[in-house]
Amino acid sequence: MKPVRPCLLFAVLLSPAAWAQTYVVGVEDLPFAPHYSLDAGGKYQGFAREVLDAFAADSGIDLTYRALPVEQLLPALQRGEIDFKYPDSPLWAGAQKAGMTLHYSAAVVDYVDGVLVAPQRQGQALDSIHRLAMVQGWTPRGYEQRIDDGQIQLSYSDDLRQMIRQALKQDTDGAYFNVVVATHYLDNIRARPGALVFDPKLPHTRGSFHLSSVRQPQLIARFDRFLGERSADVAALKAKYRVEANLDSEYMGLEQWKVDFLERQKAKAGAQAPASSPR
Repeated sequence: MKPVRPCLLFAVLLSPAAWAQTYVVGVEDLPFAPHYSLDAGGKYQGFAREVLDAFAADSGIDLTYRALPVEQLLPALQRGEIDFKYPDSPLWAGAQKAGMTLHYSAAVVDYVDGVLVAPQRQGQALDSIHRLAMVQGWTPRGYEQRIDDGQIQLSYSDDLRQMIRQALKQDTDGAYFNVVVATHYLDNIRARPGALVFDPKLPHTRGSFHLSSVRQPQLIARFDRFLGERSADVAALKAKYRVEANLDSEYMGLEQWKVDFLERQKAKAGAQAPASSPR
């Protein structure tokens, strides 16, 4: 066996890869595409993975991803078993975070949680919602009072797939979830595009996903600089994964071909409508 030349060994020891610090990002062990999901081999993938990997490469650090059930992420962060949690928000889990000092990044991506209904139900009044499909662990913001008053009954499912099935079978009046994720599931996995549509006239919540940490405020600050300096690259990833697709329109989450089709149908209906008679 040849001995390692001293100059070569010295170069290896000084290389950035050899000295790169490794940090652990705690992520949610659930399918939430296109934001994030685990493949068949358990590898973390999606928009979040690409953004965080780009940050790591830009900063000269290594990131590994540890997928945990949602309810285990905060305790793991508090115990120091993970360095970061993604996604997180200052508005989430206030009671569980009591006494914790958390550092949050700037917003990584915006989201909307709301109710998806059958197309023929879109635009109906809130009074028409009597039974709402939910995934365990979610809180239907904007519906709490009606739930407390018994005007809306919740039907819980273990995951998005079960919840969508309930809504498609019309066992419920709608399904409450992240609009882009639910629409992505209908379009690309269930192959039922447009079977359920977001109703912007019903109560819904807007927010942002953040990266959080207890012990790494300096890296959170560095991540904020990355988001600002590489904003064009982050925007390109958002477009690639459509994580903010039509977020400010009635066509939230829909593929562009579907938006174009609906706009043509609307224009056609308007052209065929009889002119109103003068008063």
